[in-house]
Amino acid sequence: MEAQDRIELGAMLKREMNCCQAVVKAYADRLGGNADLLFRTSSGFGSGMGTMDGTCGALVGAGMVASNLAPDGYAMKLSRQILPRFRELCGATICRELKGVGTGKVLCSCEDCVRNAIRATEEALETIARGK
Repeated sequence: MEAQDRIELGAMLKREMNCCQAVVKAYADRLGGNADLLFRTSSGFGSGMGTMDGTCGALVGAGMVASNLAPDGYAMKLSRQILPRFRELCGATICRELKGVGTGKVLCSCEDCVRNAIRATEEALETIARGK
């Protein structure tokens, strides 16, 4: 699946499930036997870990996916690439800030958080694939 197709699949899935689940489900074709377990595990990470005070669920999902797709020893490297890229694309990493709770200024919609989490994951995985 092409990166742009995966990005749009994630945004479409967000309409049916939480942000973390949408990111994980968008990678089901690459996660093999881990897909169902990761999907169930991701259910508690939507809405900023269920409280809006935590890390965006889409970003958590990106970390879960990257950890499962990374070659041995590269999971942390991928996470270190994904988080700042997500922040650059979305404007924050905490759900409450992204949704504008307290400020009234929405920085990024949930669907766009999912898109950007997948985009950042794809970029990080590509970097690893190129050997950097």
